[in-house]
Amino acid sequence: MHIPSLIERKRDGGALTPDEIRALVGAYVRGEVPDYQITALAMAVFFRGMDDAETVALTMAMRDSGDVFAWPAGTPPKVDKHSTGGVGDKTSLILAPLLACEGVWVPMISGRGLGFTGGTLDKLESIPGFRVNLAWPEMLAQLERVGCFIAGQTDNLCPADKKLYALRDVTGTVASLPLIVASIMSKKLAESPDRLVLDVKFGRGAFVQKREDARKLADAMVAVGRGAGVETHALLKPMDQPLGRTVGNALEVAECVEVLHGGGPQDLVELTLDLAVKLVATSRDDLRKRLHDGSAWRKFIAMVLAQGGDASALEKMREVHRAPVITDVPASADGTVVELDALQVGRLCVELGAGRGRAGDAVDFAVGVECLRKEGDKVSRGEPVLRIHSRVAVDPAALAGRILTVC
Repeated sequence: MHIPSLIERKRDGGALTPDEIRALVGAYVRGEVPDYQITALAMAVFFRGMDDAETVALTMAMRDSGDVFAWPAGTPPKVDKHSTGGVGDKTSLILAPLLACEGVWVPMISGRGLGFTGGTLDKLESIPGFRVNLAWPEMLAQLERVGCFIAGQTDNLCPADKKLYALRDVTGTVASLPLIVASIMSKKLAESPDRLVLDVKFGRGAFVQKREDARKLADAMVAVGRGAGVETHALLKPMDQPLGRTVGNALEVAECVEVLHGGGPQDLVELTLDLAVKLVATSRDDLRKRLHDGSAWRKFIAMVLAQGGDASALEKMREVHRAPVITDVPASADGTVVELDALQVGRLCVELGAGRGRAGDAVDFAVGVECLRKEGDKVSRGEPVLRIHSRVAVDPAALAGRILTVC
């Protein structure tokens, strides 16, 4: 297999065969193909795309590059969810324990921050002691005891995706439909789920800007999932402004705690319920009751404890991780918030240290942005609209001009 020839063919708009894709993925995992060649191929795919057969072949090759979960006979249905990314998207932390209340198993394999969007694992690691690296026996034991876990990829689960995921984040190849499909679906199919729901974002704060492109992505993932025998659903959700009112690791955990106590922002609650009803037969009203009667909260505590986390820190995350500089960004005029730019909020959080500029960078759990007002809210001049949690001083006027439109 001559790798430069494959890169050139894809660069020029040609297709790779399933056998070539399987061989290439296998060689990459074994260390026989260097990162720079895979980066070149990823860039060629970014510009030239892949046809349906190539996308399916890449997905399955990445899934089969490592372990595929084999569930014991007689165990409950396995369900999971994946979001294509978003600013302030923290639904996994609420959804996993909520679903586990319904007797299903939720083996949720999640990732770290990618580009300007936050990562579920980074948020969970802001909980002191929380372990995201679980071995298969631990995963199975935790499902038997608790009904859910949220963990990172093991070394043997889709190792091809784990390597490619890190490269995409730092080489400008995140927003590629076939690479997104293969990355998401390889991990999800490796879990051997019975049902899967996909939260596909579009808008300013999403990797996919246009609704029609999000529909193409959703359709492609659903086709791959159903083709693999998994009941797969997709929801299209806008991401023009941040989801909920917080963006930043510890801040988002604190907001999830609010929801699990029956409160929290309405948009976050409703999206979580939208996803949940696709995975269990329980009614929306009964699922909502789980958020109010303490059932989902107790399940979340059980998951945190099972993964080594300090549950006593959950209701004081803002104190456990408190940024030294907190700055309010006021409205520049009386009026209505007509734009709260999710993309700019996400990029600001990366600049503050809540995300990564390079693979392997550490994240700052304390920093982030609170959205005290959202689009459609009335504001008065001088009223705080954003609250910035940072390590250094920031310029409120400059941030207002960058992120907000009030008229």
